[in-house]
Amino acid sequence: MLAVLYDIHGNLPALEAVLADAEAAGADRYFLGGDYSSLGAWPAETLGRLRELPNASWIRGNWERWLPDMSAAPDIEFVQSSGAWVRQALSAGDIAELAALPPTATIDGTLFSHGSPISDMRSFMPEPADDEHELIDGAGERRLVFGHTHVQFRRQGENGIDLVNPGSVGLPFDGDTRAAYALVDDAGELELRRIEYDHERTAAAIRERMGDVAESLAERIDTATPPPS
Repeated sequence: MLAVLYDIHGNLPALEAVLADAEAAGADRYFLGGDYSSLGAWPAETLGRLRELPNASWIRGNWERWLPDMSAAPDIEFVQSSGAWVRQALSAGDIAELAALPPTATIDGTLFSHGSPISDMRSFMPEPADDEHELIDGAGERRLVFGHTHVQFRRQGENGIDLVNPGSVGLPFDGDTRAAYALVDDAGELELRRIEYDHERTAAAIRERMGDVAESLAERIDTATPPPS
């Protein structure tokens, strides 16, 4: 049984709840889809817990790509301040190791990426969009798994491709505060799951620890919604 975890974002209580559920369901392998430590109150602790997992495959997300040099990230105060905070919490070795992870992986006939096969920032949406053919990029796999938007969904794409967003473990943006992830059994059957956790504890820890970015980020935890565009 494979547990698929994306967009954990330094939310240790959510991660622990998901791991307990996955273990109880029989998970013995893990796929980790990027954005592990940033935008959360427990960056180093989250990374340490993930390193304990047996049989884990990792790829990088946009935050792992940005952390060595935040000039690669958008010039937005919230993003830059959040990056500075997590850079202080992780070691230089941690940051370099995460940045060196591959952008994609293929396991059991499924192509995993953070946003899409062509980008860690551009991703699929619950409803088809005009750029979907470009995002698929001619992938020959029958299932594509991705994250980045923090919205859990599954639908059929062009040519019958199974498009799956397991959702965000630590920072859901679909109005549901429960942690999100997916399980894939040995026959390839996939199940999207949601798990209750103490999101109020997470929001309180963010407000206590994270300085200038705290309130904006804690509100996202409280409401499970992205910031206004």
